[in-house]
Amino acid sequence: MLSFATHNDRAGRIAAGLSNGGVALSEDGGQSWEARSQGLPEAPVVAVAAAASNPETLYVSVHGDGLWKSEDAGRSWVFAMDRPWLADAERDLTALASVDLASGMGGIWLYAGTGLGLTRVPDCFCRWQDVQPGDAMDALVSGAAPAPEAPLPTGEPIHALVSAASVPMRLYAALPSGVWASADAGVVWAQRSSFRTDAVAVHPNNADQVVALTADGLIQTRDGGLSWTPLANN
Repeated sequence: MLSFATHNDRAGRIAAGLSNGGVALSEDGGQSWEARSQGLPEAPVVAVAAAASNPETLYVSVHGDGLWKSEDAGRSWVFAMDRPWLADAERDLTALASVDLASGMGGIWLYAGTGLGLTRVPDCFCRWQDVQPGDAMDALVSGAAPAPEAPLPTGEPIHALVSAASVPMRLYAALPSGVWASADAGVVWAQRSSFRTDAVAVHPNNADQVVALTADGLIQTRDGGLSWTPLANN
């Protein structure tokens, strides 16, 4: 299993992206699993996310292919969008997060990590774009955006990405350089740890309580990343 997604409104449900292709779904917290791969290409599913506004809607990134969508908890899938074009090439999506903030296009945002950094698209899937202040219509009309004050490190791959359900503007990203946090939906980022991080999760009701996976195991913060302790000690 390469990636996981849960939703606050579906206790016990876990969607998992598989290294040998497809998606598996558990409704009992991982005790049992069911294949949910009909229509997906036979390639690794490297990222998966549940739509913040609808727990039955799932998104997955298929290696070498693009973004796929299911509106029935994975029972069927349709192609949603090509991979983003960055630095003269299509780039795989390495992380996905549905962010419950209005996009200005009648829906909410889907944020994505790549091997080169962060991008996002409204859930109407019109065009990948940089994260910036303002709404999607402003960005599409202008065609260019002012540089963010403090973006994620340029060219560093994003291993995982989450939005806090209780405070959707609060984002956390897992990078080789550590955990990074944003309080304004990804415009300004601050480094919150210096340990190489492969995964990150945030408490559904407390945006300051975060768990991260490092080479030495799980670490936890209860203050938004200002201090960390090994999870085994709590």
